[in-house]
Amino acid sequence: MIKKHIRNFCIIAHIDHGKSTLADRLLEFTNTVSKREMKEQLLDQMDIERERGITIKLQPARMSWENYELNLIDTPGHVDFSYEVSRSLAAVEGAILLVDASQGVQAQTVANLYLAIEQGLTIIPVLNKIDLPNADIEKSSHEICKLTDCQPEDVILASGKTGQGVEDILRAIIAKVPPPKDSGSEPLRSLIFDSNYDEFRGIVAQIRVVDGTIKAGDKVKFFSTNKAAEVLEVGYFTPKLKKTDILESGEIGYVVTGLKDIQYCRVGDTISATGTQIKPLVGYQEVKPMVFAGLFCREGNEFPQLREALDKLKLNDASLSFEPENSQALGFGFRCGFLGLLHLEVVQERLNREYDLDLVVTVPSVAYRVTQTDGQTLTIHSPTELPASEKISLVEEPIMNVDIFSPRPYLGSLMQLVTQKRGEYLNTEYLDETIAVLHYRVPLTSLLVDFYDKLKSVSAGYASLTYDFHKYSSTNVVRLDIYVADEKVEALSSIVYRDEAFSVGKKIVNSLKDVLPRQQFVVKIQASIGSKVIAAERISALRKDVTAKLYGGDYSRKRKLLEKQKKGKKKMMHHGKVDIPSEAFLAVLKK
Repeated sequence: MIKKHIRNFCIIAHIDHGKSTLADRLLEFTNTVSKREMKEQLLDQMDIERERGITIKLQPARMSWENYELNLIDTPGHVDFSYEVSRSLAAVEGAILLVDASQGVQAQTVANLYLAIEQGLTIIPVLNKIDLPNADIEKSSHEICKLTDCQPEDVILASGKTGQGVEDILRAIIAKVPPPKDSGSEPLRSLIFDSNYDEFRGIVAQIRVVDGTIKAGDKVKFFSTNKAAEVLEVGYFTPKLKKTDILESGEIGYVVTGLKDIQYCRVGDTISATGTQIKPLVGYQEVKPMVFAGLFCREGNEFPQLREALDKLKLNDASLSFEPENSQALGFGFRCGFLGLLHLEVVQERLNREYDLDLVVTVPSVAYRVTQTDGQTLTIHSPTELPASEKISLVEEPIMNVDIFSPRPYLGSLMQLVTQKRGEYLNTEYLDETIAVLHYRVPLTSLLVDFYDKLKSVSAGYASLTYDFHKYSSTNVVRLDIYVADEKVEALSSIVYRDEAFSVGKKIVNSLKDVLPRQQFVVKIQASIGSKVIAAERISALRKDVTAKLYGGDYSRKRKLLEKQKKGKKKMMHHGKVDIPSEAFLAVLKK
């Protein structure tokens, strides 16, 4: 048996190709949201998403149209949030592949399509933004056909802005996306694809019911933690939470568990009825963080709040990983793993806004593998963990497979950029007469800081990239320490290539000179490797006019005061402390 009236689908695309705008039109066209409640980017519910114009979190919504129940999941497009996309795909049977008619197929379009094909989903190709003056419908349609192996007439022409083609998309979903199987008589099996924390009701799990049914009052257990709970409420998203009596097999909705302990509810776990023996659902691959940075509270007494905030954020962002860390200079904090720099920025911003935490973020680094002279192998995530050079036999860094999609005229500039970033050229693939894909192997460290910005700059905004892990490879790196007023600032320490140490050190001391506030004494800023200073700058002292109160007498009185001030400043130079503002850390992050 199959549930003929249900269709589960998601929207996948490259960043800024119009997913959220199309989702708005679908909700509007099916009267899921009234005109009075409608606003732009309705499914992007976080302030940070609306400000930046990007989707960070997957967001489900149920629509009713022509006696069909349509469950939509809107997904992010940036490479840093591909884990959100993979989780959405496991909960649905079909995917709308959205391509911007003015930009054509780009890196994340292809990466997300491959993820959908791996899950065996039905693909519905849609060409969006056809109302734009620079839309090249024929060329973009040709690219989609080549990518998905479909015919030009299969590509739906649409505009998320004007609403053109929305009805065609809905009809294609009903006609092509297979309905879920009806397995309501079997024991309950539900996949948790996301969750969040409610202060009053505990953990709210977002689920896809695969087998059986679930309703309020049911006794359930979480398979991996073996924790039992009673269901307080079930419902679905409109996109607000809407209570219902029962969720049946094939449906997407939420379960209020009442659990207050965050560790019991894991994304990818299976919910089953207590007392039943079932085979758990496949779930998700454990995501591997690529970028590591330390998060420390500016005020030491806020550490318990930071721990609680990270626990709650982890519930809502399954790709975040963290472990406690203690720093001599910064006190207690956490070493956190992120999927990329944008992910780091977003987490920092959310901790600041949602939990009112003022944080110090250390310079991001990647996970290096170190083999010591005694044969022991370590994986280090921060510069402070790097052993002394005489104890190191070999250091290995992560190398990524990088695919860069770009129009042909920019290939030369892009090749030059990737070569500067220590990229190893593999080959060039030509998708058609205008678009090519450059395949490279690049150290992850080179992608960390400003690679994405430079990529956009040299390609006039047209190039896009996607990357995944290849292997660990040997490298020659050193630890670069930064001293401000003769005091080592651990948060600014970084691991750099030996042959780039001088230029990186020079850039860091110059940026600190621009952002650090002036003091009553001369501030020395130094970059050093071990005991050797390789770059230095000074911030001159603020001048206070100590002679202003003099109104007479000979010059010796004035000179006496100036000498006294000079001694004082010299003393302060040895004992003065400089508070480093968060802008200084950001300036170093961006080097």
